Amino acid sequence: GTKFRHDVLPSVSPIATSQRHSNLPDIAAILSRCVLIRSVVELWGAGTTIESCADSVQKFAQYNNKDKDIADNDNNGDFSSSSNSGSRSSASILAPHRTNSRSWKITVHTLGSKYSREEQNDMRHQFAFLRFDGPVKMECPDDEFILIREVALDDKGGPIYPRHSHGRVLISENEARPPVAAYFGRILGSGRNWRSDLERYSLKKRLYLGPTSMDAELSLVMTNLARVTSKSLAFDPFVGTGSILLSCGLRGARCVGTDIDIRVLRGQGKEEDVFSNFRQYHLPRPELIRSDNSLYHRHYRPQPPLYDAIVTDPPYGIRAGARKSGSKRDEVRAVAEEHRHDHIAQTRPYAVSDVMADLLDVSARALTMGGRLVYVIPSMTDFDEDTDLPRHDCLKLVYTCYQPLSAELGRRMVTMEKVADYDETKREAYMANVWINGPESAEKCANIRDRIIEAAKQKPGYEEKAALRREKRRATREAKKKAKRELQGTGDSISHA
Repeated sequence: GTKFRHDVLPSVSPIATSQRHSNLPDIAAILSRCVLIRSVVELWGAGTTIESCADSVQKFAQYNNKDKDIADNDNNGDFSSSSNSGSRSSASILAPHRTNSRSWKITVHTLGSKYSREEQNDMRHQFAFLRFDGPVKMECPDDEFILIREVALDDKGGPIYPRHSHGRVLISENEARPPVAAYFGRILGSGRNWRSDLERYSLKKRLYLGPTSMDAELSLVMTNLARVTSKSLAFDPFVGTGSILLSCGLRGARCVGTDIDIRVLRGQGKEEDVFSNFRQYHLPRPELIRSDNSLYHRHYRPQPPLYDAIVTDPPYGIRAGARKSGSKRDEVRAVAEEHRHDHIAQTRPYAVSDVMADLLDVSARALTMGGRLVYVIPSMTDFDEDTDLPRHDCLKLVYTCYQPLSAELGRRMVTMEKVADYDETKREAYMANVWINGPESAEKCANIRDRIIEAAKQKPGYEEKAALRREKRRATREAKKKAKRELQGTGDSISHA
């Protein structure tokens, strides 16, 4: 596969470089699965300023033109055609893009900063020596060139030295800072293959939704990390409304999902359930099973590892709490034999630390060798990946990707790969080693909702905002009751008439 380098760029950078020839079939193969890549660019030049980048591009043009006519011509700051076009070498890399018939445009991306149209045009004029002969076309041109001005970004993607204040006032000392780098090149392909479809797959378009449905972009990223393909058998042990499983299906995988909540599996009827979402996108019907993940080893017969990928968003108690089989009562009444065929067992709370431990244990059992587990775990600012992430002796940590959600809360997308066979006789040892620091590590994943509320209470004005929310909820309830009474009164009047 293609290797991309970040070592020559800032550690927090949206740009990666690859020393590879621009083979369009290879680029198309990369873009066919990409979700977050905006574009792949054939780099013509780079520098630490716009001016030095332009010099680099001019040297590139000179190197790729046997007659060197571009470098020798005067730069008059005009993008119009040149009368000396007949002296250009046919071997020039520019030649295919300088014919009268090819339309073109130059896009300016000023990452982390905003520039006016006039300022962007000034940047474009630095490259006037290229003299493209065809017409400028802003929509769907034959050739799109891009100028990227990069500045230093923080770990949340914002500029460390913003060009403007919140009041849109220019900060002169930050304006005087040079960019981290400037790049110019030709766009070979755009990462809009999946990005353009994200609106089509948006949760707003789904027939069946729930409060914990994963958004399309994030779930597609998870399937990439799990290496889900048309040859994969994918499994989601907390399938819910099937949003992640649907993304696996979009990758062509055969899909299996389980959940302990029979109501979410049944949905709201034939036209509003997990299957309806798969029908909506013309995908094969998934296999859905009501199952308790904490009892996976008892629900299924012993069998060889089955799944190529396990992709899931386990319940961690922020919007929906986890449940497992069992009763809160000390004494449980046996279910009569005649009712057992369709009996739905009672459930009780399922600690988040146990959810994570069981998820890793099931993955170690059920994944084929080299198969991957990808899951999402919430965390507060005191979370330490080295000591607080759950581990398993049969699984190797491959990646963690952090997404900040607020000043206190974020979530990590964790990718693990199976590297050792599961030994049933070592199950107790496996489970004992899940949390490196024992209960202290497990507690970092538990009670997230309570910790968020406690953190919110420390902020100024919390009580006032909480009172406003309570009043808004009360008013909403009253409005619903009033509408219901009016509807009933209308129905009584019609019946009386």
